[in-house]
Amino acid sequence: MRLGNPAFKADWVVVTLYLLLMLAGWVSICGASHEIGDTDFFSWGTRSGKQLVWIGCSLGLAGFLMMIDEKYFDTLSVLLYVAMLLLLILTPFLAKEIKGSRSWISLGAVSIQPAEFAKCVTALIVAKVVGQYGFTLSNPQRLLKAAALVLLPMGLIVLQKETGSALVYLSFFLMFYREGMPGSILFTAVAAVIYFVVGIRYAEQPLPGTYSSVGQFVVLLLISIFTAALTKVYCPRTPHFRRLLTGGLLSTAIAYAFSALILPFDIAWVQILWIAFLVGYLVWYGLGDRLRQYYVIAIFALGSTAFLYTSDYALNNVLEPHQTTRIRVLLGIEEDMIGAGYNVNQSKIAIGSGGLEGKGFMNGTQTKLKYVPEQDTDFIFCTVGEEQGFIGSSAVLLLFLTLILRLFTLAERQSSRFGRIYGYSVGSILLFHVFINIGMVIGLTPVIGIPLPFFSYGGSSLWGFTLLIFIFLRIDAGDKLRRR
Repeated sequence: MRLGNPAFKADWVVVTLYLLLMLAGWVSICGASHEIGDTDFFSWGTRSGKQLVWIGCSLGLAGFLMMIDEKYFDTLSVLLYVAMLLLLILTPFLAKEIKGSRSWISLGAVSIQPAEFAKCVTALIVAKVVGQYGFTLSNPQRLLKAAALVLLPMGLIVLQKETGSALVYLSFFLMFYREGMPGSILFTAVAAVIYFVVGIRYAEQPLPGTYSSVGQFVVLLLISIFTAALTKVYCPRTPHFRRLLTGGLLSTAIAYAFSALILPFDIAWVQILWIAFLVGYLVWYGLGDRLRQYYVIAIFALGSTAFLYTSDYALNNVLEPHQTTRIRVLLGIEEDMIGAGYNVNQSKIAIGSGGLEGKGFMNGTQTKLKYVPEQDTDFIFCTVGEEQGFIGSSAVLLLFLTLILRLFTLAERQSSRFGRIYGYSVGSILLFHVFINIGMVIGLTPVIGIPLPFFSYGGSSLWGFTLLIFIFLRIDAGDKLRRR
């Protein structure tokens, strides 16, 4: 082989981390899927034996990707995207229903999940479109175009009733932020999460001395504070921030004191009236100063208020009953240790029982006795915690953190926007998977059913992450060769 072969230019830090994580994942699958005393890890009839086949195929796929000219990833991205959309449209009609979803297509003895491969194709098309010369995400129309490329496959996957896989596509907005998307959009998303959690969690808890709920009171107060803070950021040379912050806090304090000391009433009405005043105030100054920022902040205040009063409706009337129960259990509104909360409760027990050093390979009692459902797929991390303990779990998290940071580092040094955008997309997808999956296993995030990269049993997930990483390594290798 020539010294100029791209395989020699592959980033061996990423390759090493990829191999270590895949090996650790296979060991965990062995521990999660075998009975006590069973050491037949290599038979095709076992989960660990089948996973070895998927690993071998992944290594072959990785080698094949390193031999392809990287220009084809850019050139064929549109064709691959259209083909993947067609496949996602056809999937519900071709797939059998498995656990309520229609997302797996059977090919003889093997089943594949197109949604796992769609992430890679979506990353390629986004990198091609956003990477064009002069394309800027600070432009609302171009941001909508880029977002549509992500939301379209996301919507098709929702139709397959694979909500967890669909939510992964939100990770692309982290890359959008890096590429110039206004920070206000990311702030709005974070604020919406806060509104939802606080508003739903404390919706039924009364605020002492009033007819209001704690959740409603706190969220409306946050909306007025956030709105005032946005004027500080986007209208820095004006006195609006001080006026609006003082007015909001003072009116709320007076209303609460009156309700608690004189005549109890629902002080949320005073807060809503103050937000209405905020909107009118901002529109008035927007007309006078002719600055679009005032209108954007006013829309934020209105949208936040509408979100508060529609989130409860969405939770109870839009989401599936099992999804509603999972969220209520997660937020501590209700307990269901034998129903929706069973998986997470058993997972916590398994991880906690591992202690500092763990019980050792194949010695986990919770996993061996099958107390944890899906323990070799979505809940594989509980096997790591039980058998390897805090030390082993920390080592796995450190490997993931190192891999993600390395991918971001490689993405930042790319000479082309296409390579940089694709690299940040890969890192963001991995970050989302790791954060949500492990958070789900330890009870910090809702149970939405997404795999832990390189650990969860199955070929589609492993091949999907192999595609993501090694396409980027091939792009990076080509970039290195051009800089020689």
